[in-house]
Amino acid sequence: MSYNSTHVMQLPRKVTIGCGILQNCGLLIKGNYPFLKSLAIITGPNIRDSVSKSIEESMLEHGFDLEWIIAKEATFQFGDEVTTQLNKQKSALIIGLGGGRCIDLGKLVASRLKVPFISIPTSASHDGISSPFVSLKGNERPYSIMTETPTEIIGDLEIIANAPRRLLASGCGDLIAKTTAVKDWELARDFNNEYYGEYAAKLAYLGSRMIIDISNSISTIQTATQLTRTIVEGLISSGVAAGIAGSSRPCSGSEHLFSHALEYIAKGHCGLHGERVGIGTIIMSKLHGLDWQEIRESLRKIGAPVTGKAINVDKDQMIDALLLARTLRPERYTILSKNKYDKKDFEKVIVETGILD
Repeated sequence: MSYNSTHVMQLPRKVTIGCGILQNCGLLIKGNYPFLKSLAIITGPNIRDSVSKSIEESMLEHGFDLEWIIAKEATFQFGDEVTTQLNKQKSALIIGLGGGRCIDLGKLVASRLKVPFISIPTSASHDGISSPFVSLKGNERPYSIMTETPTEIIGDLEIIANAPRRLLASGCGDLIAKTTAVKDWELARDFNNEYYGEYAAKLAYLGSRMIIDISNSISTIQTATQLTRTIVEGLISSGVAAGIAGSSRPCSGSEHLFSHALEYIAKGHCGLHGERVGIGTIIMSKLHGLDWQEIRESLRKIGAPVTGKAINVDKDQMIDALLLARTLRPERYTILSKNKYDKKDFEKVIVETGILD
């Protein structure tokens, strides 16, 4: 894509962040959709058990007909089933309530039904909160596809801050990954004549530097809510950067290809998305000639895994994932495209970065 080419920007229309706001979600949604009646919430069983009462009361109070859909599995096939069901019920709005699985399913279904989608995260584990991309199983390509950007985001910090700390650390891994994603995008501009959005790149990169700053001052952060707000806002901004770019380029590079490849090879038994891309960022930073020690130390301070062992992955799986990563999207130019690394090269880099410790 040349600099004169046209691309479409998809941005959330409204973002509401605060403590205890989910109990007023009916009022928040009614303000934007005063004539809407029928909506569906896609969520997990544990999430519904913990927050359904307050949500239902608020929705009913403001005249909404509510359908609950339990996300049994994070697959395109299940997304097809839900789409068919909600199409028959004429659902006019879809809400994804929960973690990545529920939000991605919600985005997929809403996009197929051509109705608005509202993202309500209950954890801060990745930037899918606000991006137009989904990553589900069952597709022939093990990486994210583009759908539609959420029209609205409601982030209740009280709920998100009480999620397991591991999920927050995973979100930090997804943010710090923008370090190498942006460098890969720069390579694509310089060596593959791709469109490069300066503003989107800087916005995404800002999130990665924020995580490094947080890791250096984490002992002085006074409350969990304070830390959570900063990370949630960073993840939302990251998704917005992708919307501005019209692609996942500012947020997803060789480190994400590694993550997708590793998940495929290990059959899903390899940690959370943000944990994998965090480790991938250490590796790709080394290949790019960046300060990989800073990346590794920042993740360690935050509590994210920095070794294959920590996510139940061995050396052979790690190397196989690196070899597979560059074949997943041949059209996406990254450091793995520029340099034709072999098995010995990858073994050397994972040893030197301590990934096998």
